[in-house]
Formats: sequence, C-alpha cells, structure tokens
Amino acid sequence: MPDQKRDYYEVLGVGKTASDDELKKAYRKLAKQYHPDMNPGDKEAEAKFKEINEAYEVLSDKDKRAKYDQFGHAGVDPNFGAGGFGGYGDFGDLGDFGFGDILGDILGGFGGRSAQRSGPQRGESLRTSITISFEEAAFGCEKEITLNRMESCDNCHGTGCAPGTTAEVCPDCHGSGTVRVQQRMGGMAFTSSAPCTRCRGTGKIIHQPCKTCGGAGNVRKHRKLSVSIPQGINDKQAISLRGQGNAGTNNGPNGDLIVEVRVKPHPYFQREGTSVLYECPVSFYQAALGTELEIPTIDGKVKYTLPAGTQPGTTFRLRGKGIPELRGRGRGDQYVTVQVQVPTSLNSQQREALQAFAEAMGEAPASGSSPVKDFFEKKRKKK
Repeated sequence: MPDQKRDYYEVLGVGKTASDDELKKAYRKLAKQYHPDMNPGDKEAEAKFKEINEAYEVLSDKDKRAKYDQFGHAGVDPNFGAGGFGGYGDFGDLGDFGFGDILGDILGGFGGRSAQRSGPQRGESLRTSITISFEEAAFGCEKEITLNRMESCDNCHGTGCAPGTTAEVCPDCHGSGTVRVQQRMGGMAFTSSAPCTRCRGTGKIIHQPCKTCGGAGNVRKHRKLSVSIPQGINDKQAISLRGQGNAGTNNGPNGDLIVEVRVKPHPYFQREGTSVLYECPVSFYQAALGTELEIPTIDGKVKYTLPAGTQPGTTFRLRGKGIPELRGRGRGDQYVTVQVQVPTSLNSQQREALQAFAEAMGEAPASGSSPVKDFFEKKRKKK
C-alpha cells in the first residue's frame, strides 16, 4: 500500500543530501510561516505546521533518518508523531535550538530580553546640538551646553529605597524579574518567559520608597557641561561624550551624550574638505596692470601680488591657509578665484576714456559706425 504521507524532504523543501544546518534553517523558516499564532483559525496552516514538525523530528535524528532513507515511512515508528513533536503536547528536544527560539523570533525575543530587566541596565543616550562659527570649526573651541538628564538619586544612591531600608527580593520571580508562563495557542501548550507582574520586572519590591525619587532610583536634573570642539570639525559631524547621558538602572552604566555640531555659513568663505574657497573681486584695471592685493584668510589678511594680465576665473593657491586636519597635524590650502568686476554705470568722461582704449586696442569701431555692419563688411572683403 503506497504511503499516504508526503515525503519528509519534500515537506521541508530540501534535498536528500541536506546537512543538519540546512534542515534546521528550512524547518525554522517554515515553522514561523505556518505557526498557529501567525495564522489564527487557519486549519490548513495548523495541519502544515504539524506536518513540518513531524518531518523535522525524523530527519533531525540520525537513526530515524537512516531508517527513513532506507524504508520510507514504514521504516520509522508509525506513532512517532503522537506524543513528540508531531503532536500538540510536549515539544521534545530540539538540540541546540528549540521552540523558544521560534517564539522569540515571532514575538521579538519577548522572553529573552525581559529576563535582563532585573540586572544592571545601561542608561539611555541623549542627543543635542550646538552652533559654532566657521573659524571656531576650523581651530576648535570650548563651548558650554545645558541639558536635562536623569541622574542617580543622591538621597538613596540609586537604590530607590528610603535611607536605612532595603528592598525585598520578589517572592514570585526570586529576583530574576521574569516568571514562566504556560499558554495555549492553536491547540498547543508551551511555556515562555514574561516580566514578573508583581515587581514589574525589577526583581525586587520596595516597601519604603525614597521620598526624593519616589522609588525610581533616578531623578531629573538640569546640568551645564563644557564641550571641547576639536579643530577641523565639519558641519553636522557629532561628538560623543561617554557617560554623560541618562543614569543607568540597577547600578548599570550611564548612557552617552551625542552632540551634533552645526557650523554657521561664512559671508565669503566656503569649505571643501580641508580647503577654503574664496572669490576675490578685482577691477579691470587691476587685472590688466597687476596689483598687490590683501586677501582675507581664516588667519587674517595676507598680501598677494596679482600679476599683470590676470584673466577672469584664474585661481591661485595660498598654501597652509585652509582648515586644519581633524585631530591631525596637517592643514589644507586656500584657493582664491579672481572675479573681474565690470562697472555698471559710467559718466561721460569714463565712457570717452574707455572708448579711446577700445579703439587703441582695435576693439571698437570709429564713431558713428555699426559694429555689426563693420563685422560683415570685413567678412565680405576677405572673400
């Protein structure tokens, strides 16, 4: 009589040469997909979940798998699914992972993480921001900031108990902060961990709470802190101050304080990495004949000799006048781009002088002629 059950390898979607790790991975994926908690009231999913468990119980056991590979379903105990993993009672031994792992994946690790609540817990990290000038970002500075944070209560030293008293170890969870809870889902019974409701997961019961903190162990305080801004820091970079965040619980370490640095835009400097960019306005006269310029830098003004005939858009470099390396010894350069200023209004004397200059350069037509007409006239003569 042919087997009425599906092939176990087919059920798990693996080949007959699948390793233990491959079997485990396939089982975990399918078990989560068809778990009754994820498919409430779905009888088909419940049946598939049972079938998946049955297949894995056989294939994860070396002896049963060998018999199954040789004789098929007839080679294994026909009642193997009734009381073990195939049924809805005890879930049996899953080796190095079990049903609690699956449940943890489904419920977000409900049991495992809650068990840590009674132990030392790190305080929450805080975030704030500070605004500094372009020059302060370049050379570093000291700034004072204010913040509100949770600190250990000075009256009870973080215990939450009134001075001279101690907390009672919770009789329900025996100080662990968690209790074992048996539940039934989809016709199955299983046991998981949950926060103790009597002590709210702390593992202790305070009968005489501290009047200052109300039993919390921490109080909110307003603080001023000095922050050292390193040279070379850029806009939107952050500084981490270890242990300057909220206080931990149950003697846990403090969190950190993350300070985001915002740099004000400069009226005429721009920054690219460690380079400072500056556009220097000069007149046509200065660009043509050359001149000595005073160039502003983040260190102050420096003199630079502009050579005669400098063209608009020419860029020259001032070495070592850029941004210092962040926590380093080097320094960038400043790049100065020449911008020739064209006058927007001229008086009659200036116009005549400019006209004369243009004629001397051969760039302007004689008085009364059209520059467009003369252009085409020259073209015709060349032909």
